[in-house]
Amino acid sequence: MNKPKVLLSRRWPASVEAKLQALYDVTLNLDDHPLSADEFRLALQNYDAVCPSVCDSLPAEVLNVANKRCKILGNFGVGYNHIDIAAAKQQGLIVTNTPGVLTQSTADIAMTLLLMSARRGAEGDRLVRAGAWAGWCPTHMMSSDVTGATLGLVGFGRIAQAMARKAHHGFGMKILYLKPSPADPAVVDELNAERCDTLEALLPRCDYVSLHCPGGNETRHLINEKTLNLMKPTAHLINTARGDVVDSKALIKALQEKRIAGAGLDVYEGEPNIDQGFLALENATLLPHLGSATIATRTAMGEKVLENLKAYFSGKDIPDRIA
Repeated sequence: MNKPKVLLSRRWPASVEAKLQALYDVTLNLDDHPLSADEFRLALQNYDAVCPSVCDSLPAEVLNVANKRCKILGNFGVGYNHIDIAAAKQQGLIVTNTPGVLTQSTADIAMTLLLMSARRGAEGDRLVRAGAWAGWCPTHMMSSDVTGATLGLVGFGRIAQAMARKAHHGFGMKILYLKPSPADPAVVDELNAERCDTLEALLPRCDYVSLHCPGGNETRHLINEKTLNLMKPTAHLINTARGDVVDSKALIKALQEKRIAGAGLDVYEGEPNIDQGFLALENATLLPHLGSATIATRTAMGEKVLENLKAYFSGKDIPDRIA
């Protein structure tokens, strides 16, 4: 009996690729290039399962290709706003993701960005590397305190709560959060957290604002010129969620005009083709989407996709089905 044909859109950790190859007829993207829309259309016509990544784009015009063979999209990542879920459902495509395994690593990156932005870490690194450091002096590169400051979390899911624990227990930070309904009382009590009903209530009180909401139409440009103007001029914005949650042009302008103190970004609109205005900003810390980029986490993500494919091809309930 022929093995199901599976396409991986990008390279995965070698151990997971090997497990997949033992079970399926797998095609690897050997040069690890981003697949084009036409390549995805062909894949949907020629494979039983296609495994995209969170940086692939699968809109309706790609998913609606004729003569489709593919029945399942095993997404490598927890976010899925890059896939037109309504079109996938209409086309009878199953979509899965990889929740629960990247919580701590992404929260670590959020805290890394907060600390780097607060203490001007990236700026200081550039100064030393350029040979421009003249030595210690009392007023050189003064920055913002983290310990005891107020952290506002936009969204309060697994990753936001993990960051809140690191911030509260590690740095004594006051935790505010924005969520449509109250969080688990045990979590709120543990963190002495306070819920805010609106961005307007949250933003003016925060020294640091960290984004943890999903992407998509409902949250596109949630952070824009109007909401940035609600932040303190001493505040920092951290984004490890989705790039389209932030209006890039508005954030660049706010940073240029020092209407906020800094930003730490791991995700961007249109990545990897980010707005070039960010590159000239000393008060922007920029990472290349490293949130889940530990060996253990990326391996666990691949294992999650493997579990979902195994369940699908054996006719069992799919653990991480989202469509």
